[in-house]
Amino acid sequence: MRLITGAAGFIGSQLAHRLWKDGAELILIDNFSYGSKDNLMFEDHDFNSEIQKVDIRDKEAIKEIFQNNKIDYVYNIAGIAPLPDCQLNPTEAIEVNLVGFVNILENSRIYGVKKVIQASTNAMYENETEFPTHEDNFKQPTLIYPNTKYCAERFAESYCKTYGMNVTCLRFANVYGPHIDCLRKQPPFVGYMIRELYYDRVPVFHSTGEQRRDYIYVEDLINLAILVQKSEGFDCVNVSSNKNYSVNEMYAIAQRLMGKDIKAEYANTDHYWYKYPGLYEGAYPIKSEILNHEVNKYSLCDNSLAHEKYGWTPMVDMEEGLQNVIEYEVKLLSRK
Repeated sequence: MRLITGAAGFIGSQLAHRLWKDGAELILIDNFSYGSKDNLMFEDHDFNSEIQKVDIRDKEAIKEIFQNNKIDYVYNIAGIAPLPDCQLNPTEAIEVNLVGFVNILENSRIYGVKKVIQASTNAMYENETEFPTHEDNFKQPTLIYPNTKYCAERFAESYCKTYGMNVTCLRFANVYGPHIDCLRKQPPFVGYMIRELYYDRVPVFHSTGEQRRDYIYVEDLINLAILVQKSEGFDCVNVSSNKNYSVNEMYAIAQRLMGKDIKAEYANTDHYWYKYPGLYEGAYPIKSEILNHEVNKYSLCDNSLAHEKYGWTPMVDMEEGLQNVIEYEVKLLSRK
């Protein structure tokens, strides 16, 4: 049996659907702070009647789930990921991304889970200057979100060394695919540009649009998440395409696929955070250089460990992946 936390989110719901199709028994939980009922509806199955509203910080509820079920594998996908949300409410980010994860680890230890797969992030490479980035050598991150994930990895490593448990931390590159959130206040870039093109609005990008990111299609990520079930001990693995694209390149592909011709506007990097005035309040507002770095940072993650250790290779190229996202998002937006 497999437990998926954050199962109503973009990645968690896609993982649940794939495992369900493979015939796995599932326990799905989400506190719906970021998850959506729309994510749980697929053409061949609706998970809305099967998911439990549970927060991973709830000690009694999580304990009861482990007590009452023989759970072999845990996928901890629950978390607070948007960088502004983590900066504005660091206490909650730490409680969910770190304390909640330790709650999962402790119950996995007590009740004999074979393997825990933790959703980590390539955001912890934010201060790197040499590319592609590797798993075993990097500078500690600065912002709250990647630090919560970095600390979560340290606790996972501690549990493996202390108790002989098995944990793999998957450092996701920028994940895209069907069900990506395009409705929240600050959507991921892919969801945002598709939404604006759908409504024939002019999207506002930041800096020059030449900043480059490493992307991974959600189905490729899930393939690796399943493969790592077999390994023992502790490891961290980049989940990346080892290719990167600029904002302008991505937008050009999306426009062509959607049959649109809308020239984007460009704003200063500060504009990226203007919806979050709390970052500028208080005696010590956020530094402008931090904002500039976050918007303009370059990412490219080496994926050779995933290939060598697990035989994994990403299969979906950017054009095919974006076409799949567009088809899903257009259906979703047409119902709103």
